[in-house]
Amino acid sequence: MLEFLLGPKPKRKPQEKREKHALLAIDGEAVAVRVRFHPRARRMVMRVNPVSGEVTLTAPLRSSVESALAFARGETGWIARQRGKVPPPVELAPGAAVPFLGTTHRIAHSATKGPAPVWREGERILVSGKLEHARRRLVDYFKREAKKALEARALEYGAELGVRPSRVMVRDTASRWGSCSSARSLSFSWRLIFAPEFVRDYVVAHEVAHLKEMNHGPKFWAHVQSLSSDHKRARNWLRDHGKNLLRYN
Repeated sequence: MLEFLLGPKPKRKPQEKREKHALLAIDGEAVAVRVRFHPRARRMVMRVNPVSGEVTLTAPLRSSVESALAFARGETGWIARQRGKVPPPVELAPGAAVPFLGTTHRIAHSATKGPAPVWREGERILVSGKLEHARRRLVDYFKREAKKALEARALEYGAELGVRPSRVMVRDTASRWGSCSSARSLSFSWRLIFAPEFVRDYVVAHEVAHLKEMNHGPKFWAHVQSLSSDHKRARNWLRDHGKNLLRYN
């Protein structure tokens, strides 16, 4: 009778997304889990961010909160192992050491102005101004240096293959080191500036080769080989050490 007086309950729109936050006890630590209910999801998928360690569970919209959380609780061992692989962060600030362009550089604060807000002096990287602005200035500097180095190599390799990218960009990505779009735009992770040169060269060669072959067939790998003879060693390095690049923030 009460339902009749108030009218029928409003139906949830099929395309509406829901989200739930919960805490799971994992190895004695309360770990936050974000549960997303998505209309296009067909099964439950758990992910752990390789940089932040944030845990996200995507579930079909028809799933209940209880079933999603039960699934998450059943995966606490896997979550713990994945979070254990997240490298400890290195804050880009005075005092930190970074493998910049193949050489370890110490970041230091300068009390006096230099030729730019951030500049390189021997094996030191100096940042001036207020300390609270240091991280932003350093990130901007490393992004500019990454774009400069990666774009120069992309144009060089492109000339060797007789192709030219429409654009070269650097982005803050954690899932891939580089990409090539159908519009012939190349995109790279700016954190490659902390990788050895042969690794950067391989990633650039890989994406430039896609300007010739948008696949991973024999012709594609022949182009990669012609540009980067160390491509197998570079792929192994990224497999073994790539996650360490993600800790610089």
